[in-house]
Amino acid sequence: MRVHVISDVHGRADALAAAGEGADALVCLGDLILFIDYADHGNGIFADLFGAERAAEFIGLRTAGRFDEARAMSARLWATLDGDPREHIERQVRAQYERLFAAMPAPAYLTYGNVDLPRLWADYARDGHRVLDGESVEIGGLRFGFVGGGLRTTYRTPYEISDEEYAAKVEAVGEVDVLCCHIPPAVPELLYDVVARRFERGSEATLELIRRTQPRYALFGHVHQPLHRRVRIGRTECVNVGHFRGRGVPFVLEW
Repeated sequence: MRVHVISDVHGRADALAAAGEGADALVCLGDLILFIDYADHGNGIFADLFGAERAAEFIGLRTAGRFDEARAMSARLWATLDGDPREHIERQVRAQYERLFAAMPAPAYLTYGNVDLPRLWADYARDGHRVLDGESVEIGGLRFGFVGGGLRTTYRTPYEISDEEYAAKVEAVGEVDVLCCHIPPAVPELLYDVVARRFERGSEATLELIRRTQPRYALFGHVHQPLHRRVRIGRTECVNVGHFRGRGVPFVLEW
């Protein structure tokens, strides 16, 4: 059995179309949407609406930790648009989802990332796409558990939830062979992004479940350039499957 695993697609419909080649199934751990591109300021929803120069300014403020100033700048820009800003965002998100789900191979098992809008996925998922969050499913004789979204941060991305809500989803998954989450377990080496030079949030609940149940694998994304991509906890191999937007190739799991 061969399964390809990806995360942090962020608009890469071109590479997504080939992500399942040679695999029995594709697993996608979320963050399909590209809101703002830290590597190329001309890409993403923010740049489409306000231009690359404004995107670069906004990124500079956030990178410097000046979040209040970034929010104030964002509010000024949104005020220049006609109508409700949420309508502008949703229109752009829907256009991205239409392209991405059309390119998504099947069969595919998906969960949400922290920048995704879960309420829209049902409008675009096709036959052969199964969305799971706080649920498990058998793939090739192994039990795969899925936990989507992220924990609350100063970035206020769309699908951030409370620690309690996230922990409840982890407990609902329970004992599995392969644990699939968008965010990593709370292990510092897995959370530090060496390019952004900051720690992302990881899940203590996920870490506790790994220690207690010892799945074969814990797979995740979210941290684009981690200090360590792999860490072993007991018998569990914890693996960051990679920043798919940047790499364009899946992580391969075979058994």
